[in-house]
Amino acid sequence: MVSQNITKKRSLFRWEMWGILFIVLAGSLLHFTFELSGGWPPVGIFSAVNESVWEHLKLAFWPALVWTIIEYLAFRRTVDLRSGFVLAKALGAYLMPVIIVVIFYSYTAFTGDSILAVDLSSFVIAVVFGQIVSYRLVQSFRLPSVFTLLGLALWVIGILLFAVFTFLPPHLGVFRDPVNGGFGT
Repeated sequence: MVSQNITKKRSLFRWEMWGILFIVLAGSLLHFTFELSGGWPPVGIFSAVNESVWEHLKLAFWPALVWTIIEYLAFRRTVDLRSGFVLAKALGAYLMPVIIVVIFYSYTAFTGDSILAVDLSSFVIAVVFGQIVSYRLVQSFRLPSVFTLLGLALWVIGILLFAVFTFLPPHLGVFRDPVNGGFGT
């Protein structure tokens, strides 16, 4: 039994590490898909429609959601939903944009402008931390199944926020495109 638990933990950890690669690569591709689609509005829900900070947060969130689904399907026979898997993955996915925002606004407060290398690094750092945190949470807690509903609710809220604010963004700095000064599509 102990041997099976260690094997399952190692396997899940490997999946989390592969998830980093998947999220970084998929997120990088999503930066260009809206433009490649000819500006087709449905693609804008999960792709960056402009260069605002908000739009770049999608590049971590959506691939993290897809990876969560892939990972869940791979482990569905061995992952106990009471383990907090869905909630842990949602919290990890929410941590990614938070880290990106904190790093971006922290360094631009000093530089006055964005630096592509720092932005790309912050994306990778955010994904690494999000994946590690979600893994640690899954390993640390057994939660009542109601927490699975909380995790699902967090995913749905994120999906709705990205969908709505893509087309109806508030006029706040995080939503402003620094290239043209506009908001949204």
